[in-house]
Amino acid sequence: MSTFAKRERLLLADLLETAGPDAPTLCEGWRTRDLAAHVVVRERRPDAAGGALIKPLASRLHRVREEYGAKPYEELLQLIRTGPPRFSPFQLKQVDEAANTVEFYVHTEDVRRAQDDWSPRELDPVFQDALWSRLERVARLMGRGIPTGLVLRRPNGQTTVAHRGTPVVTATGEPSELLLFAYGRQGAAKVELEGEENAIAKLRETKQLGI
Repeated sequence: MSTFAKRERLLLADLLETAGPDAPTLCEGWRTRDLAAHVVVRERRPDAAGGALIKPLASRLHRVREEYGAKPYEELLQLIRTGPPRFSPFQLKQVDEAANTVEFYVHTEDVRRAQDDWSPRELDPVFQDALWSRLERVARLMGRGIPTGLVLRRPNGQTTVAHRGTPVVTATGEPSELLLFAYGRQGAAKVELEGEENAIAKLRETKQLGI
């Protein structure tokens, strides 16, 4: 069975360690310490992590994330490397792959691409296919509410519709880049956009793209 989530987890931890606790990330308002705290809380505090989706829990999530952010940075990195607690659903390989492959890939790029000297990673075709498969499943969820139609297209011609509407914008790129684009990292994703100029401008500016 593939272990993409484990690989990306360790890579993220290594990048966070190299960058230090106060480096920028692509997550608006977050430094590397904030991102590390987010990853740990997501896996270890399900009582608070639900605040990302459930508004009444948002204040609890913010408070718990701040508590973890105040911990020694090295402790946070060790918690990321060791993974979720023993009885967490994330301990199951199938759940880990399904829930964390994209999570850790995106956050790894959040750290990498916030640096001045970053360059695209060379990802193997099997991993690209895995990212595409996940993107196909969530594209319409991530595309809800955007102001244009949006089609995501791989260089090999495979497509998936993120949002039905007009005018239509087509974003072309490797699955890894399309995933970052769909997750709201429009400025850092290496994709080509085709469509009406005004529609492309609206798409680039929207804050609703991504989940």
